[in-house]
Amino acid sequence: MMFRFHTPNAVSLSDRRSIFSVFLCLCGSILLFFATIVAQPPSPKSVLGFTPSDDKTIADWTQIVDYFTKLDKGSDKVAVREIGKSTLGKPLIVAFISSSSNIKNLEKYRQISAKLADPRTVKDAAELDDLVKNGKTIVSISCSIHSTEIVASQMSMNLAYELATATDADTKEILDNTILLLFPSSNPDGVQIVADWYRKTLGTKSEGTSPPELYHHYAGHDDNRDWFMLNLKETQAITKLFWQEWFPQLVYDVHQQGVNASRFIIPPFFDPPNPRVPATILREVGLIGYKMAADLQAKGVEGVATNSTYDTWWHGGFRSAPYFHSSIGILSEAASANLMTPVTVKREDLARNRTTRGLPDLLSISTNYPDTWDGGLWRPVDINNIEMTSSRALLQMAAKFRPRYLRNFYELGKANLQADPTVPQAYVVLAGQPRAETVSRFLEILTWQGIEVQEMTHELWVKHSKTEDFHEIPLGSFLVFLNQPQKNNVLSLFEKQVYPHRLLPNGDAEAPYDVAGWTLPLQMGVESYEVWDIRDLEKQRGTLKPVTNINQARSILNLKASTQPFDKMPNPLKTNPRIGLYKPFTSSMDEGWTRLVFDNYQIPYTSLSNEDFRQNRLNVDAIILAADSENMIMNGLNAERYPPEFAGGIGEAGAENLKKFVENGGKLICFDDSCELVIKRFGLPMKNVVAGMKRSEFYNPGSVVKLDVDTKQPLAQGLPEQTPAYFTTSSAFDVTDISRVTTIARYAAKDALMSGWMLGEKFINGKTALAEATYGKGKIVLFAFRPQHRGQTFGTFPFIFNALEK
Repeated sequence: MMFRFHTPNAVSLSDRRSIFSVFLCLCGSILLFFATIVAQPPSPKSVLGFTPSDDKTIADWTQIVDYFTKLDKGSDKVAVREIGKSTLGKPLIVAFISSSSNIKNLEKYRQISAKLADPRTVKDAAELDDLVKNGKTIVSISCSIHSTEIVASQMSMNLAYELATATDADTKEILDNTILLLFPSSNPDGVQIVADWYRKTLGTKSEGTSPPELYHHYAGHDDNRDWFMLNLKETQAITKLFWQEWFPQLVYDVHQQGVNASRFIIPPFFDPPNPRVPATILREVGLIGYKMAADLQAKGVEGVATNSTYDTWWHGGFRSAPYFHSSIGILSEAASANLMTPVTVKREDLARNRTTRGLPDLLSISTNYPDTWDGGLWRPVDINNIEMTSSRALLQMAAKFRPRYLRNFYELGKANLQADPTVPQAYVVLAGQPRAETVSRFLEILTWQGIEVQEMTHELWVKHSKTEDFHEIPLGSFLVFLNQPQKNNVLSLFEKQVYPHRLLPNGDAEAPYDVAGWTLPLQMGVESYEVWDIRDLEKQRGTLKPVTNINQARSILNLKASTQPFDKMPNPLKTNPRIGLYKPFTSSMDEGWTRLVFDNYQIPYTSLSNEDFRQNRLNVDAIILAADSENMIMNGLNAERYPPEFAGGIGEAGAENLKKFVENGGKLICFDDSCELVIKRFGLPMKNVVAGMKRSEFYNPGSVVKLDVDTKQPLAQGLPEQTPAYFTTSSAFDVTDISRVTTIARYAAKDALMSGWMLGEKFINGKTALAEATYGKGKIVLFAFRPQHRGQTFGTFPFIFNALEK
């Protein structure tokens, strides 16, 4: 654009100055105009070439990161940070979204949230009032941790763009009063795996199917079962961000459920609640859920359910772990499409779904389901729109009630500091116990999630119960006091869970959402005891030293310093057996957790495919079958939906080759479900006594049980006579020929349940839990339980190590 100024010769100096000022102003306006264009936040479509959630489109992780990077550059309301790497090395990012002023002062607001999380740092009521007045509600929204629940990862870009560009009063209130920590996905590898598979199969018979591999390298769907155990890089990074740095008051985890279900499930949740979750948290969870439901109803969305399916009992999920950190955790579950392909849902398919807790009939209205959905076309954009509405509802609540959320957060932490005669004063982790590396990992798990641990630099005299005498606790032990902001988290990890006895009208056990018990010291085989009183505690406080880093604890345990958080464990094997681990295309989580254990302990292994079994390429010393069913191992994926290279299992040829492998001197190790195939195919004189039992007779959905171990057996070397093990709808064997099968461990003859819930315990009391059988020149080791369950059961890992070389 050209501008021309005609100036007569006789122009005064003042006039010239005025003309020049006008020229400068005009140039400034032009520059500002072009700068505004350049700084305009890019829309997702302008970067991707399509609008996220369009039918049959998908953005992979590289594209998602690229979009958020460009949004960061184009908006002063967005700041994208990489907080670590995923398991396979992809960037794990979080987008901070707030007003431009808040974004410039993120560290100020982080410090306010950190002070509110620890009331001991707030000196008086005046300072508290100031923190509440000036703080912002810290909100986290996480998308697509389960990567086949893919729409939320796409929705995250739409949500971020809307917040960065909208100018309405509602959005301004949100941005002024909240700081959003938006995770496009807490499983970057899975988003990439799903996107690659979807594109590859688009237009084929496999379109819309799950990938023929775990969508998290180790955990698959179980990546959302790791939030107190911290086995995975992603949970480690986000846990640090949450409970060491930002302390969010609200955490929202966005999920999808099956196709033939309600359109959306949100809080309030179903019973039972965990007694360690404060009542205030439960009330606030319900309030936010009802706000979401009301907003969706106002938009005419049908099929929204509350008080259904999901409960608040279990610790370990993205939204359930925050309950034990005084934070509000929200879960939503939208009905799925076939990845990004629309589906047509028939009314009769909805009618057949009568197994959902709290929602027995999808076609009838009820208080928690007042507007039914009768079926029809269901598209990714429908999911996107529901999730956008629920996300905004959450953010509106966080903004409008900011002072209340901040003050409640503080008050919940303060309540945890008060003396409580109903719980122990502390827990002690004893010095001198075996497996120091496991003790070190246990302490690291605690401290990483913000639990305070004290090193004892002097002996103490304590009571392990209210009635007994004082006992001496040796120097070098560790104390975990209850009067700390993490009190509820400490209790939920250390104490034994007692799940309520809940039966359906027909007498069957009502299944919990996840597991019933998870007591961490029992699972890990760490000796810890309740401490109800400490002699002369006030005089002894000076002898207690806070554990500020894991190498401090490792030094006390006489261990070599770690080079990084959650460092590798030393290889426990004295020999070098060639290990083959069966890896099916059916996405076996149990196989993935087995790989994680081996990788963490630096144990070399080879993955064996279906084709390796079919072609008899079993050139190893020991083969492990993880806890997969006979059908999964033998038949694998359906050839009608999957290409030939992924379809089928090991087949009859593979099963025969497996038998020959053992006959010729090989060792076969089976976990839980896979024992069924081996017992049948190898004709072993044993049976699973709980197979086929009704839930009114026997049920154990996930609990810690006691084993009586024959420690004279080589497979039991280094194990205590009574060892906690994990039982999750597992097996119990009757051995009918003891000349062929040796029992290594049995479920305890009485009082086998240690933590959780078990109906019909008598059916497993005294039954075989671990056995060794001879077959030809080889051996078969059969675990009735999962000795590496979710990578948590360090206490039974030695059984696996012994089985590999004894």
